[in-house]
Amino acid sequence: MKQVLAFAPASIGNFAAGFDVLGAAIVPVTGPPLGDQVEIRLARADAFTSEGPFAHRLPSRSEDNLALQARDAFARAWGRPLPPLAIRLVKNLPVGSGLGSSSATVVATLAALDALLEAGLGPDALLRAGGETEAQGCGTFHLDNVAPALLGGLRLVDPAGSARALPFPEELLFAVASPELELNTRDARRALPARVSQALAVAHAQNLASLVLALLTGDAGLRRTCLRDLVAEPHRAGLVPGFRAVQAAAMGQGAEGCTLSGAGPAIFAVADRGRAEAVAEAMTRAWDQAGVRCQVRICRLEEQGARIL
Repeated sequence: MKQVLAFAPASIGNFAAGFDVLGAAIVPVTGPPLGDQVEIRLARADAFTSEGPFAHRLPSRSEDNLALQARDAFARAWGRPLPPLAIRLVKNLPVGSGLGSSSATVVATLAALDALLEAGLGPDALLRAGGETEAQGCGTFHLDNVAPALLGGLRLVDPAGSARALPFPEELLFAVASPELELNTRDARRALPARVSQALAVAHAQNLASLVLALLTGDAGLRRTCLRDLVAEPHRAGLVPGFRAVQAAAMGQGAEGCTLSGAGPAIFAVADRGRAEAVAEAMTRAWDQAGVRCQVRICRLEEQGARIL
C-alpha cells in the first residue's frame, strides 16, 4: 500500500470508577461516527497538514502535533527508520474536550502507520507507543483513552499494560454533554492531590472492584452503586462551571451514574434506553441555566476501535 486512511473513535476516560485504568469507546446512536482521521502516504519528503473543524486549535508548530509525536513513538517501537511520509490529520474532535481527542489523533496515526508499513506491531506495542505519546501532552503515562480508541469496547488496563475487555449491557446508553468550554488535561491533573488517604484508597479499590464484578455478573443493583468517581471528581468539579447542577439533573431523571468524561469538561451519564433522552434533555437544560452552551449526544458503546477506512 502507498496510502492509508485510518479512523479512531472518541472515548470516555476514567469511566467513573476507574481513574486512569478504565475507558470506553463511544459512537453516536444516530449520525456519523465521532473521532479523528489520519491519512498517511509514502512521499519524497516528510510533510504534515491538518484540517477539519478543530484544526485551528492545534499547536502552531507542526513538530508539537501529537500525530508527529506518535509517528516518532511508532518508529521507536518498530526499531527501524521510517521512509519519508506525508501525514494529513482531519481533526474532528475538539481539543481539551474530555472526549479522548488526543488519543484519537495518536491512535489513528499509529493504526495508519502499522497498516501502511505492514509493520505488524501487536496491540501491546501500539498501546505503549500511544501511552508514551499521550504522556508528552499531559505529563503522565496512562492508557484509559488510548486502549478503547485502539481496541474498542470498555477496556480495563491491567498491571502489565495490556487492555482487557469488559462486558457492558446493551440496554445502557450514554448521554454525553459537551459544553463550549476547554479544559487542558495537564491543568486538570494539577488539580489532583499528590497523595490520598488510606481510607480513600480503600474506598476507591472497593468501588472499582465492585463495578468490575457487577459488569461480569450482570448485577445491575451493584453497578448502580459503583458508577461514581471518588478520586478525581471532587477536585475537578470546580473547574467545570455548572457541573454539579448538570450531574443532579441527570440523576434526577434516572441516570445510573453521571460524572466527568476523562478530565472534563464533557460530562457523561449512563442510562437505560428508555431514559437516555430525558436524561440528555435535563442535562441540556441545566447547562443552559448555568449560562453554558453545550451539545448533548446519545451514544452507545463502540465495539470497534481504530480501523482502516
